[in-house]
Amino acid sequence: MIALETGQDWQPIVKEFEAIVGKNGVVRKREELLVYECDGLTSYRERPAVVVLPRTTEDVAAIVKVCDRYRVPFVARGSGTGLSGGALPIENCVLIVTALMRQILSVDLENQRVVVQPGVINSWVTQAVSGAGFYYAPDPSSQIICSVGGNVAENSGGVHCLKYGVTTNHVLGLKVVLPDGAIVDLGGDLPEMPGYDLTGVFVGSEGTLGIATEITLKILKTPESIRVLLADFTSIEAAGATVSDIISAGIIPGGMEMMDNMSINAVEDVVKTNCYPRDAEAILLIEVDGLEVEAEVNAQRVAAICRQNGARNVAIATDLEDRLTLWKGRKAAFAAMGKMSPDYYVQDGVIPRTSLEYVLREIEALGAKHGYKVANVFHAGDGNLHPLILYNNAEPGALEKVEELGGEILKLCVKVGGSISGEHGIGADKRCYMPEMFTSADLETMQWVRQAFDPHGIANPTKIFPTPRTCGEAARSAPSQAIAGVDRF
Repeated sequence: MIALETGQDWQPIVKEFEAIVGKNGVVRKREELLVYECDGLTSYRERPAVVVLPRTTEDVAAIVKVCDRYRVPFVARGSGTGLSGGALPIENCVLIVTALMRQILSVDLENQRVVVQPGVINSWVTQAVSGAGFYYAPDPSSQIICSVGGNVAENSGGVHCLKYGVTTNHVLGLKVVLPDGAIVDLGGDLPEMPGYDLTGVFVGSEGTLGIATEITLKILKTPESIRVLLADFTSIEAAGATVSDIISAGIIPGGMEMMDNMSINAVEDVVKTNCYPRDAEAILLIEVDGLEVEAEVNAQRVAAICRQNGARNVAIATDLEDRLTLWKGRKAAFAAMGKMSPDYYVQDGVIPRTSLEYVLREIEALGAKHGYKVANVFHAGDGNLHPLILYNNAEPGALEKVEELGGEILKLCVKVGGSISGEHGIGADKRCYMPEMFTSADLETMQWVRQAFDPHGIANPTKIFPTPRTCGEAARSAPSQAIAGVDRF
């Protein structure tokens, strides 16, 4: 990759961008660039050299062609809610922000599909079709602010991914601008298309293969009946055993979430649902849906399994407002942590459900070893953990210690047969842990795919793949070099 050096005259490039999107579509002032210097992973910051805000596929293609001609690295960004540094700028890059690409281009209820631009907010898709009895299933906790383009880049999940799958299961086709500015169509309007599954390759590629500018999504019919159960337990182990027993019984809930005592109290302090018992060591939120009879029978079966595992109370909400109240607390859990700690560092790993009890105990022990509290709120049904490490970034060296703890948690996930990411992606934050899961041959094969799309290496460089190649090398590097081109606070 050839990048412009610091101090390079950007004026010719900026003028070309202005010719494409107008002066109001280009951000160059230093103070205005502050808005874009990090994504949801706020531990690291780097200002881009310039920000460009396209409105159409043609705008994006023209911008990328300029980047390709000058060999300038570019990073795509949506709402900036990512939690692994996938949209984090690198030094002297062009940040292509799709926030103004917010049109729902078409709604086809008969064929159950919607076409949107990447800047459309996740929850808007359901709002657009709910009146006709449909919805869009992937629902990250940030769904009221995260963009569909970002969801595609990170292959985001959400509360209902247990039964209905993550973003890739709901993307039929994509219009993509490749790193040389070419416009291509991947997939199509049908669930199965001939040829290579390039849509599947692109979803989750974190902006390293190009920029999606139109996304064809699959929508689902709203279930006839929905019930949400709240079960509280006196131990996390009992709650974890309940998760495994429910799945073993052949019941696949629409969603199954767990929150520990620290998370419960943080949510009640902030959201005040008045539903979560503050003295519970853990609660499970379990949603069952389907036909009326099916939902009722499964709700009763789930309630019985919870009680058999020691649940003190099991409440069942059928009314829409009551169900939303129960979910409101869970979806606000990350934000609520701000009440308990000035900073938190969230990890994202996956483990087998049968390992829940062991892993949660180990995470507690690791937190104690490093001297940090760890709150747990996660997608229990599919073993997607989100440990939240509470710390104060103003304390010298705190971030490095917290990163070390986070790394040990990821290694623990891999040790029990899991993964270093379930839905947040790898980005800049976890790339040095890729060798924990993949061999050198595995990583080299992935790079072949990347190079086929982006031979010049200008699309979101330094993301996903380890640079330095191992965490050991990263640890020996100076702090400002641990993530190339990125400065710490």
